[in-house]
Amino acid sequence: MLLLEDIAKEVNRFALESPLNVVEPLGGLRIFDSPLIGIAAADDPLFAELKKETVIGPHHLLPREWLPAAKTVISYFLPFTAAVRIANRSKGLPATEWLYGRIEGELFNEALRQFLVNWVKDMGGQAVAPALDARYQVINKRSNWSERHVAYIAGLGTLSLNCSLITARGSAGRVGSIVTSLELEPTVRPYREIYEYCTRCGVCIRRCPPVAIDENGKNHQICSEYLDNEIKPRYAPRYGCGKCQTAVPCEDRIPGR
Repeated sequence: MLLLEDIAKEVNRFALESPLNVVEPLGGLRIFDSPLIGIAAADDPLFAELKKETVIGPHHLLPREWLPAAKTVISYFLPFTAAVRIANRSKGLPATEWLYGRIEGELFNEALRQFLVNWVKDMGGQAVAPALDARYQVINKRSNWSERHVAYIAGLGTLSLNCSLITARGSAGRVGSIVTSLELEPTVRPYREIYEYCTRCGVCIRRCPPVAIDENGKNHQICSEYLDNEIKPRYAPRYGCGKCQTAVPCEDRIPGR
């Protein structure tokens, strides 16, 4: 049986060697530090919970709906480097470093997904990256494969008031995953509740430029309209914000730890 360490070795090598993880126009800025990796069993009952209307919805596909032979889901968190995070701690408009991290960083994320799919196939298994699949879609701001909820199931972290994923390396970063037929031992979840790591301190509320966050959570419509109407026209082809993920207690760690 493959071990988590085997996957971590390959993922870390890719992150270290890939030119997509470096922004040459910004003096060779490195976008991500070493990724965190979590493993979930494809038949974990929590996946079925995501089909509830109160969570994601019935359109959210199970691992075996993406890949009938699925046994394992490999999830990972890509933490932004200190250079990217620190640059975005100011108030107001997003830092240039963050904009590159959001757009060029997601190109790296897509490449990592494909790398893992190819690596699994080289190991004799089957794999699908839902976010790269033609069946992937977003309905009413909710996708049929929620990377953050999948990461929660895989033991990587819990959600926050601003709907970010809080991991051992904080919330400032990107998330990805693949579904595979390889059998791997699941990661033990060190928590029981979906918002367990969030202290609801309210700092992200005060950090949000369009006031899209309050004590009840995040209004995705307000956030999207701010990005579409204020940020995209100003910084196209890049966009992003990330103010609620920087200069907050959960930026690079689990709050209080």
